[in-house]
Amino acid sequence: MKNYIVLFTALFTFQFATAQSECAIVEQTLQNYIEGSSYNKLEMLESAFTSDATLYLTGRDGVFKVYTPKDYLGFFKNGKKGEFNGRDGKILAIEVVKDIATAKVEIAGPERKWVYIDLFLLKKFDNGWKIISKTATRIDDASND
Repeated sequence: MKNYIVLFTALFTFQFATAQSECAIVEQTLQNYIEGSSYNKLEMLESAFTSDATLYLTGRDGVFKVYTPKDYLGFFKNGKKGEFNGRDGKILAIEVVKDIATAKVEIAGPERKWVYIDLFLLKKFDNGWKIISKTATRIDDASND
């Protein structure tokens, strides 16, 4: 019986450690997204996504539509690379299940005049974790419900 307890404890510890390390790798992908979008680092931002990722967002015109990662990069193309543009990101939650993950990130604009919650789906590939889908909603007082 004692051997079973030791074996169970070892397996549980291994599973927990593996999940923790996967969360850290997912977090790095999300940090690439946050830093890339906050400092107009288009290559870093693009590296967080698969090339065929699907972004479901409400545009500046108020119309909900589907964007590609290339479309999304266009939102940052006029910013000076490496210069902080006021977007502040904070990872709120990550959940990993084998080779897929979900994440919740808060993105706040200059001096928190606007705040969004971004939800991400990520997939583990041979070259690391990548965002395969994203959606967002504005949650500050000026948002439309």
